[in-house]
Amino acid sequence: MDYVLVAFLVLLSGCFSGLTLGFFSLNLTSLQRKVNLRDKRAIAVYPIRKKGNLLLSTLLLGNVAVNAAISIILGDSTSGLVAGSIATGLIVVFGEILPQAVFSRYALSLAANSVWLVRTFIFLMFPLAYPISWLLDKMLGEEMQTIWSKKEIKEIIKHHEEEESSDIDEDEERIMIGALSFSEVNVTKIMTPKSVVFSLINSAVITSDMLKEIRVKGFTRIPVYSGDTDNITGVVFAKDLIGLDLDEKKTVEDLQRDKDPLSIKESMMLDTLMNHFIRQKRHIAIVYDSFGLYVGIVTLEDIMEEIMRVEIVDEVDVSVNMQELAQKKARKNILGD
Repeated sequence: MDYVLVAFLVLLSGCFSGLTLGFFSLNLTSLQRKVNLRDKRAIAVYPIRKKGNLLLSTLLLGNVAVNAAISIILGDSTSGLVAGSIATGLIVVFGEILPQAVFSRYALSLAANSVWLVRTFIFLMFPLAYPISWLLDKMLGEEMQTIWSKKEIKEIIKHHEEEESSDIDEDEERIMIGALSFSEVNVTKIMTPKSVVFSLINSAVITSDMLKEIRVKGFTRIPVYSGDTDNITGVVFAKDLIGLDLDEKKTVEDLQRDKDPLSIKESMMLDTLMNHFIRQKRHIAIVYDSFGLYVGIVTLEDIMEEIMRVEIVDEVDVSVNMQELAQKKARKNILGD
């Protein structure tokens, strides 16, 4: 009879040990996310897991009580040294190692199926467990949820993409990391520098030579200036020049669609600029330095390229890195001087 009772207590010890590891290996933040995704297992487990100190007190008190009972029963049946050795072996192997190995692999499923059992343990141990958990709540506070930094989220995304079983592919990884990173990028990194910007004076009459040059340059949005090249007054869209009757002798200003271009400082970050584009329904911004001098242009397409980390080239674009072109032009001017 004693050995049957010992076997039952060892099983109970393993249950307490496995439940402790299983429940507390479940991160509260991850559980909450699964609850939001309507995971039935998480919905069952979360209310109990949320009361971390009460759950911990219940399971540990139960485990200690059961292990003590095993030692006492075996001590009455055999000599002290033998009883201690047997009790230790049984508890370590069947009460700790095996149950924890199982629960660590199938934590959520086993925890969800054990909710009824844990509720029973909490009910039975409540008079002892609650005062301890109350003290822990007052001394340590409730368990805090995990908040990951951007760097950690990026590493999580990379790790998921590298796993064969992941449904995140390389393109999705690239875009997600780009979306998390673009708020840290300054507009000067992606803008087209003034030195290579193709622009038109507003008083110029549109001619066939001008249209040919625009087609060769391949730009879809062309800044327009008045008097000085630093005085940007608007933007002309290349598509508005298609089918234009040159006999009408229209000027650039006549076709200027955006006569109040969005002006931004070179210190602006891309996420702020994106919000400006969305709110004001714009696609292009003129960049000025701290002295109010025009230094370049940046488009919505430039931001999308930074997020997607690929160059977007449409049917009329010419694939040229404007940053590199500006640097080459600057070096050429220096050498020429």
